[in-house]
Amino acid sequence: MLRACVIGWPVEHSRSPLIHRYWLKQYGIAGAYEKEAVRPEDFSAFVASLAARGYVGANVTLPHKEAALHAAESADEAAVAIGAANTLWLDPDETLHASNTDAYGFMTNLDEQVPGWNAGGRPAMVLGAGGAARAIVHGLKEAGVSRILIANRTRDRAEALATEFGPHVTVVDWEDRNRNLSGCGLLVNATSLGMTGKERLDIDLAALPVDAVVADIVYSPLETELLAAARARGNRVVDGLGMLLHQAVPGFERWFGVRPEVTPELRAHVAASLGGA
Repeated sequence: MLRACVIGWPVEHSRSPLIHRYWLKQYGIAGAYEKEAVRPEDFSAFVASLAARGYVGANVTLPHKEAALHAAESADEAAVAIGAANTLWLDPDETLHASNTDAYGFMTNLDEQVPGWNAGGRPAMVLGAGGAARAIVHGLKEAGVSRILIANRTRDRAEALATEFGPHVTVVDWEDRNRNLSGCGLLVNATSLGMTGKERLDIDLAALPVDAVVADIVYSPLETELLAAARARGNRVVDGLGMLLHQAVPGFERWFGVRPEVTPELRAHVAASLGGA
């Protein structure tokens, strides 16, 4: 039996088992997908013992993504550029490989939900400068977005991200985020602001063009305050659940040998666990 897992601390919140177990059943694969709660100080030893534990690979969630990249013997271009890995797999000779599929998940969902979203070639604004923001900036840069604005409550973190990703990325003071929305074709919330149990995201969309796209990586709740406000004024919106589903595809294919589809039925299955649709 092929076995994979998700590694985190904590890990109970992870929706990855819902996704991968759904696909295992759908495709009739004799496999298993488990949750593994691993303390940061135990992560390296745990990953080194994946094969001994019967695993062919793993997803990695907070706070282990940077450690996962360092633990791997090889890493793809996305993981190196983003500086973190969320997907690990073992070759038959037990060589450990790493990838970061967050950019793939975000961009695939954006392309699917809003085809031609970058047709006007306008700037994009990304709120946040953490791991998710790094992945999204990488994805937008790869997609040819000519100018990416980063607004983060801690400017130093935004400056560090901009330095790494080059002249296409410009830092905007958090206090100036609202007025800098003017002329943007895409706004992405890549923070946890607005998530259930977290602080609300304070932003005024008045300057954002009504034909711009607004995306939120938060998927609990599915309809965040940001998306509700954007939808009410006529903007096209993209919630965070699609990114979660699409980022899971490459790992499943690596571990179980079948490239799965993200279907409305899968979305409904996972959304039901969030209390949404």
